[in-house]
Amino acid sequence: MLATFIRVIILYTLVLITMRLMGKREIGQLQPFELAISIMIADLASVPMADIGIPIVSGIVPILGLLTLHLLISFINLKSIKAREIICGKPSILIYRGKINEKALKKERFTVNELEERLRGNNISTVADVEYAILETSGQITVIPKPDKRGTIPADFDIMPEYEGIPYDLVVDGKVMNQNLKIIRERLPVAKKTNGKIQN
Repeated sequence: MLATFIRVIILYTLVLITMRLMGKREIGQLQPFELAISIMIADLASVPMADIGIPIVSGIVPILGLLTLHLLISFINLKSIKAREIICGKPSILIYRGKINEKALKKERFTVNELEERLRGNNISTVADVEYAILETSGQITVIPKPDKRGTIPADFDIMPEYEGIPYDLVVDGKVMNQNLKIIRERLPVAKKTNGKIQN
C-alpha cells in the first residue's frame, strides 16, 4: 500500500513537471501532436501507478522520451514553416467575407449547426454579423465581425486614454506580497501621478 502511494507521488510529480516543461500554451490550446503526447503521458503514468509488479522506471523512461520528442517537434515547428504545416496543419476559413465556405466546412467535417454553436460561444448571435470565421489549428474558431457589428473603442472617437500601467496585488490571502512592493518602490521615482493615480 505504501509502495503504491509513493509511486503515485513520484509519477504525479514527474507528469506535472513534464507538463510545465511543455509550456503554458499546451494547457489551453493543444495542437494535434501535443494532444497525442498528453494522452500517451497520462496512459504511461497510470500503468506503473496501479500495478506494483511493473518497475516504476517503465513509466518514467517513456515519459521522459515523450518530453524529449515534444521539445524536438516544437523546435522543428519554430524553424520550419513547411514542417509546421505538416505537423499542425493550416487554419481554414469557414466564413469568408460574410459567406459560409461550404467547401471548407465539408473538408473539416463541420456542420452549419456546429459552426453556429461556436459563433454563439464567441458572443455572435447570427452568421450575418460575421465577416470572417477561421478554424485555427488548435480547433478554436477566431471570429472577425463585420465592421458595423464591432464594438467601439476610444480610437474610433480620436480619444487617447491615459496609460494605466499594470495593477499589482499588495496583499493576497492575508500575506504581504513583498516582491510586488519592491517593484512599486523601484518604479515610484519615475512614475507620474495623474488624477490621484500612480502610473508607470
